[in-house]
Amino acid sequence: MATTSDIRNGLCIHYNNDIYKVIEFLHVKPGKGPAFVRTKMKSVTTGKVLDNTFSAGHKIDEVRVETHKFQFLYNDGEGYHFMNTADYTQIALQESSLDASDLLKEGEVVTVLINTEDQAPLSVDMPASVILEVTHTEPGVKGNTATNATKPATVETGATVNVPLFINEGDKIKIETEKGTYKERVKE
Repeated sequence: MATTSDIRNGLCIHYNNDIYKVIEFLHVKPGKGPAFVRTKMKSVTTGKVLDNTFSAGHKIDEVRVETHKFQFLYNDGEGYHFMNTADYTQIALQESSLDASDLLKEGEVVTVLINTEDQAPLSVDMPASVILEVTHTEPGVKGNTATNATKPATVETGATVNVPLFINEGDKIKIETEKGTYKERVKE
């Protein structure tokens, strides 16, 4: 059994007859009253996000997990198929297990959390950023703006991202996967 002092991002716990992954947490020590931990947790089975507050010292039931590198192969409409890069076994996951499925391109290597008790995949951790090619965007007109103006652009995976006006079709851009936002243009 772990306590609230062991809570960290990515920790998987048993809570309300389900397995939740901690997305965000904050230890709070108010001037008056006992300390507590505010958490934002995501269910690995349903994808539902839950806000919860644990009092200091509260016992939590931690789920032992292993991380493995998997390569994304394809999406057949029923699930996302991945291959273990170490032993070449394949698994299929539902879209609810993925955080940013619209930014996932074929061949991308991701980290999959696997429950050590039953070897079931729990969730997929995307890389911090991905590099994708812009397939469609309107041309930007120079001199139309005095501040940071953006326009929508469609990338090779089908996702739409707001980009600065100087980005054109065929450019490769780096996208932050956590927020799905443009980071920078990549020169190759």
